[in-house]
Amino acid sequence: MKRRYIAMIALAGLLSSCKDNELFEKEMYKNVVALISSSYHNTFQEVVPLTGGETVGYIAASVGGTHLPENDLLIELTEDQAPLDAYNRSLFDLDERLYAKLLPKEKYSIEDYKIQIKAGERTGKTQVKLLVDGLSPDSTYFIALKANEVGAVEINAKKKTILYQIQIKNAYASQASDAFYTMSGSANDIVTAGNKKLYPLTKNSVRVVVGNENFENNETAIAKTSMILEVGADNKVTIKPYKTLQIKQLEGDERYPNTYHLEETYGRKFHVFNLKYEYQVGKTPIVMQEELRLEVRD
Repeated sequence: MKRRYIAMIALAGLLSSCKDNELFEKEMYKNVVALISSSYHNTFQEVVPLTGGETVGYIAASVGGTHLPENDLLIELTEDQAPLDAYNRSLFDLDERLYAKLLPKEKYSIEDYKIQIKAGERTGKTQVKLLVDGLSPDSTYFIALKANEVGAVEINAKKKTILYQIQIKNAYASQASDAFYTMSGSANDIVTAGNKKLYPLTKNSVRVVVGNENFENNETAIAKTSMILEVGADNKVTIKPYKTLQIKQLEGDERYPNTYHLEETYGRKFHVFNLKYEYQVGKTPIVMQEELRLEVRD
């Protein structure tokens, strides 16, 4: 009797185990679609070069499951600001000055809002056409989208939204990089040094704070203390005020001839600006002789 009881328990355990395995295998075999993004608020960063024209990016989806899908899978994207609102509230609470923005409608187009993953494949994508010139390097821009099922498709509930982030770059600076140029030179003939970040503006221009002025991340301070460096086809640099800064380019200095060049030393490459200018933020005009240098890292 005791042996029969033990056998019944073993059989029940075996049946339960088989059922659990069937459920597990069923879940493993399921073809569930997800938008491809990071785990950080479902963001995807697209670093876009400033070209003066149109650039193409992609929004992609993938499908999980033990086996490849036997049929085509189709999802449809719709504009949805809700994930951006959640992102801003999570990071910045009620400080709307710091909020990320929706990319202006005139700066992008998505001709096909559907993404198809073909039978026997893992991924699908749709094209985004971008016009990024004129975007501010001080703002964070997103295209906020949500995926919806078309037909018998299951979408991962945690990966059905995407914040497609646009970050601009040119040959000298990138919004996606925290790299700082090393500054050396003199201010009114007093030796000076420091680090400066350059911000991309157009294909051939950047913004940077003048002299030894402190960078403050607000529009008034940036307008008063920032200059534009525009690199010509001959690598000659033209210095301009970004907005309200008082500044004058000075010529005739062999050491600081207002030029840009790509320097190669012992197999290492450097971006190098050699600049001379006079500016005034406070009561006293300051003459700057300045080299800006950054190692190129591919």
